[in-house]
Amino acid sequence: MKRADVLAEVPVFVAAVEAGGFSAAAATLNLTRSAIGRSVARLERRLGVRLFHRTTRRLTLTEDGQAFFDHCRRALDELKAATAALQSERCEVAGRLRVSMPVLFGRQCVAPILIRLVEAHPRLEIDCNFNDRLVDVIEDGFDLVLRNGPLRDWPGLAGRRVATQHMRVCAAPGYFAEAGRPATLDDLARHRAMLYGRPGRIRSWLFPQPGAAPREIVPPSRMRFDDLGTIRDAAVAGHGLAWLPCWLIRDDVAAGRLATVLDALPAHSFTSHALWPQAPRLPLRLRLAIDALAAELPAATALKL
Repeated sequence: MKRADVLAEVPVFVAAVEAGGFSAAAATLNLTRSAIGRSVARLERRLGVRLFHRTTRRLTLTEDGQAFFDHCRRALDELKAATAALQSERCEVAGRLRVSMPVLFGRQCVAPILIRLVEAHPRLEIDCNFNDRLVDVIEDGFDLVLRNGPLRDWPGLAGRRVATQHMRVCAAPGYFAEAGRPATLDDLARHRAMLYGRPGRIRSWLFPQPGAAPREIVPPSRMRFDDLGTIRDAAVAGHGLAWLPCWLIRDDVAAGRLATVLDALPAHSFTSHALWPQAPRLPLRLRLAIDALAAELPAATALKL
């Protein structure tokens, strides 16, 4: 007995029970009474049980038939509910969206946009994961991830550029009063700085050069951190120069806690991308989230301070 054969007969059986007989079910399904009877007979043979007590005047369920009907009715209700939910999501933003993003960038730039999206759509839910490691989008079950840097060819993923980030050299006004302000890239060698690094690797400061590769500089440093927020805090405390994205220092610059230097030079920039599992059709909640990030993140990460 094939499961598909049984499933094909179930809607006819349910219709016969709910209509109270084969004739009424035939009118509902636009079939003949004999077609309904043959379908129910096939179902009984495949299940190996009798589903109906048949008399010339009445059609009633057997005990096995009643139990089978109860299961079928619940299954069809679940199927209708699932179908309605999918159809609803095509025209209404609903459901859960699992998003992973870098910690600081996500907290300061991405999360506020997603929060506004949830506020605008009462049936939308978001689960945000803040993580600086490269998560496996598909294996870890994420609908959307944000990654900084060039877009690579990630198997099974689609991507879209959503922002460009810009880097600036900055320090506290008190530090500049003590050590002076660097006016050229060569002056950086005479200043102390806080550097970003992971075990075995220190990130160079990059400065675009016309017609050439960016110039890489590693200023003198006694402080190295693997967290940009800590570097920002150390800069605000007056410990030296820092090379940080504009979105991270914008509020500190506006409040006078930090000031930028070498602003006449082109800023090093890099892109941020949204990535998601490839699919023939994107759920509306995912498409709207990607569109919102692409529309709003550029202002959040703009070069202007």
